[in-house]
Amino acid sequence: MSAHPYDEGHTVAGWTGTAVATAGTSVTALGVIGWAPGIWLGLAITAAALLVTWALHLAGWGKPPGLRPVDQWGMRVRDDSARQGHAQCLGCRLAGRRPAPARAVHAVTLSPVAADLAP
Repeated sequence: MSAHPYDEGHTVAGWTGTAVATAGTSVTALGVIGWAPGIWLGLAITAAALLVTWALHLAGWGKPPGLRPVDQWGMRVRDDSARQGHAQCLGCRLAGRRPAPARAVHAVTLSPVAADLAP
């Protein structure tokens, strides 16, 4: 657990995606300065960073939008709610994961006549 009292959102999915994207932009830079296949290879690696981050998020190694409970602030804490999908998450919606909507609870009130007949 970190020494500061807030969640910075650091996750395995975020750090992995950032590392892959950094490698992709570095390869793209090599292509810009003269290595011909570097531009296309670097762009492909950068696009793969998006897919890797998304896959890790769906596997539970990302974080849902919004605030998390304090016990889930650690980077190595897996999000068990990812299988059902997160309510405001674009990545979960794109994967077809939508959390089950909350069921409305209807209060049943008895009329005065029915209340007299109730056991």
